[in-house]
Amino acid sequence: MKERMRALLVMAAAALAVAGGLQMAPLASAASLVRITNFGNNPGGLQMYVYVPDSVKASAPILVAMHQCTQSGPAFFSGTEFASLASQYGFIVIYPSVTRSGSCFDVSSAQALTRNGGSDPVSIMSMITYTEQHYNGNPGRVYVTGASSGAMMTDVMLGDYPDVFQAGAAFMGVPFGCFAGPGVDVWNSQCATGGTTMTAQAWGNLVRAADPGYTGPRPRVQLWHGTADTTLSYVNFGEEIKQWTNVLGVSQTPTATDTPASGWTRTRYADSAGTCRSRRTASRAPGTSCRRAAWPPTPSTSSAWTAPLRRPRRRPARRRPARARAAPVTSATPSRASGPAASWPA
Repeated sequence: MKERMRALLVMAAAALAVAGGLQMAPLASAASLVRITNFGNNPGGLQMYVYVPDSVKASAPILVAMHQCTQSGPAFFSGTEFASLASQYGFIVIYPSVTRSGSCFDVSSAQALTRNGGSDPVSIMSMITYTEQHYNGNPGRVYVTGASSGAMMTDVMLGDYPDVFQAGAAFMGVPFGCFAGPGVDVWNSQCATGGTTMTAQAWGNLVRAADPGYTGPRPRVQLWHGTADTTLSYVNFGEEIKQWTNVLGVSQTPTATDTPASGWTRTRYADSAGTCRSRRTASRAPGTSCRRAAWPPTPSTSSAWTAPLRRPRRRPARRRPARARAAPVTSATPSRASGPAASWPA
């Protein structure tokens, strides 16, 4: 399972290959993961780890990579290939680490589901701001990804701060707001088992409610899921697709579908101008393990996208977390794989 997860996420980081200030704070070499303390407002009580390769580009892209439950930032660093890919392509990786019992990200509380409402999302935004200020990270090239609990938080970050991220990839997650409950880091069995289904409009409304006044462009989205997932039902993949296609304003009917490899299905969702805004990948794999992934996608991988592959216009100036409004959101499509592949950017 560990090897499958490693393989799945290996290519994901390649999405930042097209990456491209202030003086560096604690020097992080290609061979080390550095913990940063006092990185700013931290209502979620998270720990921040950062990997800055010796080959880091000037104004480097930033990838936020988030672990699953029972894991940690350092474990995700060790168990994925993001660091080696960062060394190859010159981008920076932030590894948030949950300190609560169970080590799941908070994707349930009202604070987490509201822009600048508090909890883990605000802590993660502080990490991004710190990295931009102290490691010369590029505010216009910030990406987010995660597995399982980290995938759920990927959807939350895209919903809360769509103006911050260029794109996001959620590996085996659930729709934004699906885990909502009375408290921080609440496990929602109904959602996890696929018992929460809604219309695309209702799912989209949950995202838009994070920042009712936001009308700007939204980030691209990739969705990955395995049909045999026993922790987070594959039903959630279809619900994610409904949500993000609605948010991005594209049809739930894919504009392209193929089978890059046996057992894998990839669908793409383009707008009227032909811009692919969503892609999904699915495979017949058990649990939340990842069989393999290519990022950018290759002919042998399948993926589900819910976001534009290329953004035809410049994004508005970034709104900082101090503001209480939510940013734009991207949409994603379902796939039948536990460890699908995707192309990001295309």
